[in-house]
Amino acid sequence: MKPNQKGFVRLIYATRYSWFGLRAAWRSEAAFRQELVCFCVLTPMALAFPVGGLEKLLLIGSLVAVIVVELLNSAIEAVVDRIGHERHELSGQAKDMGSAAVLLTLLMAISTWGYVVFSILTM
Repeated sequence: MKPNQKGFVRLIYATRYSWFGLRAAWRSEAAFRQELVCFCVLTPMALAFPVGGLEKLLLIGSLVAVIVVELLNSAIEAVVDRIGHERHELSGQAKDMGSAAVLLTLLMAISTWGYVVFSILTM
């Protein structure tokens, strides 16, 4: 993107680059594809649950968080791989920390869904 682009033109270019990023993740990251499919299946379920708006927001938000963190993890991995494929302690740490971030976000989403579904079942 050219640095002198402003306003609506900048927004168009930023949206285009974001779309390119989503396409690249879909093509190269199996975990991203799996998480996006889960999002597409679980979001309608969340909207159909007999819970309030805040609970629906938490359910869907936890799914979005997983996808966002997966994208960031994939970006970290791509940058580390771009630097070089030789083994380096810091490269391994960066990849491991990105993976840990995804794991924690998945645990948060599972906990959120578990709590809301349990509360529905015990109504």
